[in-house]
Amino acid sequence: MENSSIQLILGNSNKRFSGVTSTMLQVLPHQKELMDTAILGNHHLPEDTHHLSFLQFIKLCRKPLPNSLPRIFHARRNDEMIQALIAKKLFGAKIKIIFTSTAQRHHSAFTRWLMSKMDAIISTCTAANAYLKNPADIIIPHGIDSDTYTPPNNRDIDSINIGVFGRIRPSKGIDILIDAAIPILKKHPEAKLHICGETTPKFQSYLQEQKDKITSANLSTQVNFIGKVEFQALPKLYQKMHIVCALSRNEGFGLTPLEAMASGAAVLTSEAGAWKDIIQNGTHGYCVPTADIKTTQEKLDLLISNPHQLHEMGTAGRKHIELNYTNKTEAIKLCSFFKKIQQANTPTPHIEKDN
Repeated sequence: MENSSIQLILGNSNKRFSGVTSTMLQVLPHQKELMDTAILGNHHLPEDTHHLSFLQFIKLCRKPLPNSLPRIFHARRNDEMIQALIAKKLFGAKIKIIFTSTAQRHHSAFTRWLMSKMDAIISTCTAANAYLKNPADIIIPHGIDSDTYTPPNNRDIDSINIGVFGRIRPSKGIDILIDAAIPILKKHPEAKLHICGETTPKFQSYLQEQKDKITSANLSTQVNFIGKVEFQALPKLYQKMHIVCALSRNEGFGLTPLEAMASGAAVLTSEAGAWKDIIQNGTHGYCVPTADIKTTQEKLDLLISNPHQLHEMGTAGRKHIELNYTNKTEAIKLCSFFKKIQQANTPTPHIEKDN
């Protein structure tokens, strides 16, 4: 790829690998098929990825594309909005800047000011969009790799495996799941709960508290604390699950239920993240009010009591992901929107007004 042909530049300012980094990398191969793409910064990139230093970025963008169109800069972090604004305002970069907001909280005044300088704002779900002073220009949900996460050839329904994936901490609602599951597991000895995720030293006491609940309830043979699972092992583990729970108190978006649905599992989630947008109650599983132990118990009992329905839910979930929530679908929607903004004659910065 010649530098002059680059249409899209993606921010990549965080040296630490994060969910934002993962999202960018998973969509990247499909974006590269749709637009000539380069990355600002070389953190965590595959070897064949075209990346730019900040000086290379400025030099490239001081001239428009050969067809006189500006390039698109896609920012997902404050640092990246700042980088793009410096290039545009101080060095004359011919770019339009688009920011994706996933946070389900009110932005700081500084972030709102940065966002007011953007040419467009994307949000990933209605819950995140509701925290913006003005609605985003478009909502584009994240997708997952439906070739990596696939259903197994068959699932044994003589026993029911319930999985939860994510770091062990209060925000992930592991205690909500355990409190809800204890009476249900006693009722259904054929069900087993598998808790997969790393615990940092800060939350070791929280983890021990959950283990103590299980021990006191005499359910140690039905609850398996797996601990950290390597990324490469996750798809096979998902395939063993009949039900996957995600009962977070808060989430930015939350890919776990999508990975579970792609793997043909039924899901039981809270209303955090994007899950209320995605899950159709009774079709893919259930989305229950956040931290509602009673309703969580009722739906978990209902799922376990109908093992043949779990297969139907898993099949419907897989189809739903294939149609709406793949990385390729996300890339197509993003690039279509980028080109629309790129071809607009007059920049129209997204104005975030204070109340």
